[in-house]
Amino acid sequence: MAVWALGINHTTAPLDLRGRFAFAIDQVAPTLHALRGALSRQPEAALISTCNRTEIYCACEQPQLQHTLDWLAHSGGVSPEVLRAHSYALTDGMAARHAFRVASGLDSMVLGEPQILGQIKDAVRAAEAAGSLGTTLSQLFQRSFAVAKEVRTSTEIGAHSISMAAAAVRLAGQLFENLNEVKVLFVGAGEMIDLCATHFAAKNPKSIVIANRTLARGEELARKFGAEVMCLSDMPDRLHEFDAVVSCTASTLPLIGLGSVERALKKRRRRPMFMVDLAVPRDIEIEVKELEDVYLYTVDDLAGVVQTAQASRQAAVAQAEAIVDAGVQNFLHWVAQRSTVPLIQALNAQTDEWRNIEIARARKLLLKGEDIDTVLEALSKGITQKMLHGAMAELRAGDPAARDRASAAVHHFFLRKER
Repeated sequence: MAVWALGINHTTAPLDLRGRFAFAIDQVAPTLHALRGALSRQPEAALISTCNRTEIYCACEQPQLQHTLDWLAHSGGVSPEVLRAHSYALTDGMAARHAFRVASGLDSMVLGEPQILGQIKDAVRAAEAAGSLGTTLSQLFQRSFAVAKEVRTSTEIGAHSISMAAAAVRLAGQLFENLNEVKVLFVGAGEMIDLCATHFAAKNPKSIVIANRTLARGEELARKFGAEVMCLSDMPDRLHEFDAVVSCTASTLPLIGLGSVERALKKRRRRPMFMVDLAVPRDIEIEVKELEDVYLYTVDDLAGVVQTAQASRQAAVAQAEAIVDAGVQNFLHWVAQRSTVPLIQALNAQTDEWRNIEIARARKLLLKGEDIDTVLEALSKGITQKMLHGAMAELRAGDPAARDRASAAVHHFFLRKER
């Protein structure tokens, strides 16, 4: 069984290219169906899509990396050559190692961050619901979860990490003298916005407003922070009210355009605005970054902020990599064993058939009144003769090469104590 992975992430592809390959959770099932339909033999498949990465994992008798790359490039509207230049393609042990490192937070922009593990679990559940997750990929991901748990409990890999949310608050603190006087708008109501709102709320900003497409979800999050809820449709008219804007939605198109920000700045009399766009694709038009009084940061811009305390984490990284190595070896051993399963099953079936024949013969002899010792002797001879018949035939073969191979096999399997 071959396993392969194809992906792009924050280290290999720019944000706008990653945006072309971002899939919302409700897109995963149809995307997996389309992928499997485009490849031969309907391989097992799973899709992981976050703001920092999009990765496809597959398993089948033969690897189909080129076809997978061609399909993904077409789905994102780019040429295979462009995608190949910004992607990584891994097979078997390297694919498993990558999956384990990703789950453990070793491949994240924020070293050791735990959020990716939950995102992988969501992706696995989506693949299961789509019917595309077979035995091999299920084992791969279950083992990745076990490795991630061991890394989390046995090392201090996440002890010094700075989250994206904490980085956003740190940058805001550099712009505004007192965050107590800042009015913050959060656009979206997902996990990342929840995390960001938690960090900002700890600084006691002047006000917090949640803008979300679904008001019920926005209200749920707003109650947690004592915040106000706003419809997305009201955002252009109220954007000028906010000193800080943090956005992270699953929208495929920008929600905050250049024109609306320019109008907001005019109403604010050029007072600066701090904006963080954590969405992939972008929620805020990139041209906004060129405005003089706007400080716009994307997920890629935050990379330098979160890469702190690197030296203090090296020992933990080494421990984590050792745990990953052990996990990879165990997974490869499991895959190798699976290739012998049909042979083992056939061997067991054959020996059961021989045993049943001899037991039936022994019972007939006992019913006829034969001595039990005689019956047991016949039973044991019958079984051993059936088991050794093939080897004996090969040893008597006329072909010298066949006799040599049979002799070596007999010594290996039956005469180990005498060697």
